[in-house]
Amino acid sequence: DAGLVDFDEPFTNLLTQGMVLKDGSKMSKSKGNVVSPEEIIAKYGADTARLFILFAAPVDRDLEWSDKGVEGSYRFLNRVWRILGHFEDAIKAGKPDYDVTKLTKDEKELRRILHVTIRKVTEDVRDRFMFNTAVSSIMELVNAFYAFQDKEMNAGLAREVAENLIKLLAPFAPHITEELWSRLFEGQGSVHQQKWPAFDEEATKLAEIEIVLQINGKVRDKLMIPADTDREGMKKIAMELPRTQELTAGKTIVKVICVPKKLVNIVVKG
Repeated sequence: DAGLVDFDEPFTNLLTQGMVLKDGSKMSKSKGNVVSPEEIIAKYGADTARLFILFAAPVDRDLEWSDKGVEGSYRFLNRVWRILGHFEDAIKAGKPDYDVTKLTKDEKELRRILHVTIRKVTEDVRDRFMFNTAVSSIMELVNAFYAFQDKEMNAGLAREVAENLIKLLAPFAPHITEELWSRLFEGQGSVHQQKWPAFDEEATKLAEIEIVLQINGKVRDKLMIPADTDREGMKKIAMELPRTQELTAGKTIVKVICVPKKLVNIVVKG
């Protein structure tokens, strides 16, 4: 802008990271309040240190160092290791081109969460540099995966979840993901050489949603309906409910107000 050079700056924007704090004070050698990376790595491993730093705060904000937070990141990585080990046989037996129409209701919901996570992590990292929320989304996916630890799971789905989970986690925890990848997907090279996951837009859509039933503006019930139900369909479902018939018996229905994907309000008098 000052005209001092005859070329453009080699970047389009500047991202300045926040400071690392401990007990509310900036961490620095002069204050003697530093945490030794060697000690963290020796006790928890480099992946734990990386994951905690990226998860603890947005990259442009100050980060308050927390020993409990470090331990939490360590426990999470152990959860990833355990759940993938639990489903190792199914993951190895699964086929990439499995029939998703044969999934159960719960399995379809897990697959939906997977593809929502792929979209969220991709956008958080690529567009917003929001590494903390990207890690949070991966944690939610792992929680959903854990819900199947005592159930049978479609082998194709187990493979799809495992493959994409490891790829999503790889930039944050490169060492454990490389080990898991070589163990579960032997012969496919390094996880860090794989193509970034792409989400299936159709898979991200909810099959069912919860709406509220109101009588004269007061909540009387909640119900699950197909996500693509239109106003007439909502009205029909709501009017056929035993709860609706009970609460409107002997009364005059003045009108039925339907707000798609949110509520049905039945206005009565008498």
